[in-house]
Formats: sequence, C-alpha cells, structure tokens
Amino acid sequence: MTALAGIPLGDWRAQAGDMDFRGLRIRYWTAGEGEPLLLIHGFPTASWDWHYLWQPLARRFRVIACDMLGFGYSAKPRGHDYRLLEQADLKQALLAHLGVEGAVHVLAHDYGDSVAQELLARHHEGRFKLASCVFLNGGLFPETHRPVLLQKLLLSPLGGLVGRLFSRRKLAASFAQVFGPDTQPSDSELDDFWQLIAERDGPAVMHRLIHYIPERREQRDRWVAAMQRGGVPLRVIDGAVDPISGAHMVARYRELIPDADAVLLEGIGHYPQTEAPEQVLEHYLAFQDRL
Repeated sequence: MTALAGIPLGDWRAQAGDMDFRGLRIRYWTAGEGEPLLLIHGFPTASWDWHYLWQPLARRFRVIACDMLGFGYSAKPRGHDYRLLEQADLKQALLAHLGVEGAVHVLAHDYGDSVAQELLARHHEGRFKLASCVFLNGGLFPETHRPVLLQKLLLSPLGGLVGRLFSRRKLAASFAQVFGPDTQPSDSELDDFWQLIAERDGPAVMHRLIHYIPERREQRDRWVAAMQRGGVPLRVIDGAVDPISGAHMVARYRELIPDADAVLLEGIGHYPQTEAPEQVLEHYLAFQDRL
C-alpha cells in the first residue's frame, strides 16, 4: 500500500468542472498554482487514475486533467468516430478554456501517451507549446505494443458485442494480467475503475475507442520523428513487468531516442501511478528538478 492518501472517487467526482467541447459535455479537474501540468489518462479508465499523485503534484504545479471523450464522466456518444487527434484537440480546448497560454508540462499514461505524442508533434509544427513530457507505460511504438486478448477482440468484427458484454469480472481478469504480481488492485479499486468505465454505458463505445491502435500505426513515423527531434525534455517512467508495454518497450525507446532518459520500475506493471505512486512521484520530480 502507498503512503500517499489518494482521493476517494466520490470526492473526486464532486470536484469536477464542466466544459462544452463541440456540443459534448466534458468533465475536468484543476488544482494548485504554478506552471501548468497536464495529466492525460489511459484506456479504458479515466483521470481518477492520477488521484494518488494529484495533491502532491498540486503543491508544485497547476495540475489539469479531464476525462477524454468516451471515458469516465465525460460524454460517450454512441456513433462517434473516436480519434486520438480529436482528443489532442480536446486538450488544447481545455487549456484555452482555463486561460492557459504558456508552455505546458505533460505527464501521460497508456492511450494518453499517444495524445501526448500528438501534442509533441504539434509543438514542433508550431501549433502547441510543450515545456516537457513524461510518458508512463504506453504504446509509444506500435511495433512493441503487445495487446491483451480484450484489445484484440474489441478490434475484431465482434468488437461491438465484446464491449457490451464487458463486465467488472472481465475487467478484474484483464487487470490481473497487466498489474505487477505484488501490486494487484484491491476489490474496492476495481469497483471504482469499473464504475468509471460503466458510467454512461461506456462499454457500448469501447469497440470504437479501440481504433486508437490502428491510428497509432498511421501516425507512427510522425510521432517517432517528433520524439527524436530534441528540444523538449522527455522521460519514460515504466513498470518493467507490464506485458503490454514494459521493459521491452523501454529497450526500443533506448534504441530509437537519442540520449534516452528512461526509468524502469522493477516488479511494477502497466499502472505505475496506482501501483507505485511514490516511485512515480520521486522520478517525476527528479526529472523536473533537472530542467
């Protein structure tokens, strides 16, 4: 168990703000003062993933997060064509809504890593101002991404049915595979993760959200070129035993990225911010102290 207090899900929900994005309701959170730090969550969960780190980071930064389209407490339109590029548009709209104009730090996880890669590419194209970017476990390189069975089934022609049949029991089985052996989620954590997924009939859009996997392949060369270009401080903090994007992904990162800055967390799986939040906080703040 972590010594960091965390935020109960009910309290987290009560602290949310509301924003309209292209006619859809988005729930967002902000706290603290200082340089803006945008936290970007992964699939299939939501911004509550950051609850252990929220208050410690808010002591130093103006922390900002939202549940992306199709996730958590935000809108989950049924027939929507969900795209990573649109989620990046959403992040920029959120920052504009909050009056953030300068360069932004980003800390991202999983699906959020891809949104962060898009923001990094936009930075180099002069369309965004990125001060630094830290990636937790995620598919930075399609060639190293090892999807779990659920992801493969959602991508198949049966995806719509698979999503609708998704349940808390199946979530528990899926998470058991990707969390570290000694850092498995508790029953109450699984209840909360499931509540976020089930909100607004979320399982009905999971097969649409999963199209981030082919979209990553489409954008791969542009995003890798953006990481290789330099000029923006980058770090990876990665749970080593994650079967999806663990140590094998970091090995590829070190091959492709000049002067690669990567930290492996031994024994930790796909969700380091909930499995080992103190270690993530320590390595994140050490990275910031060097900037």
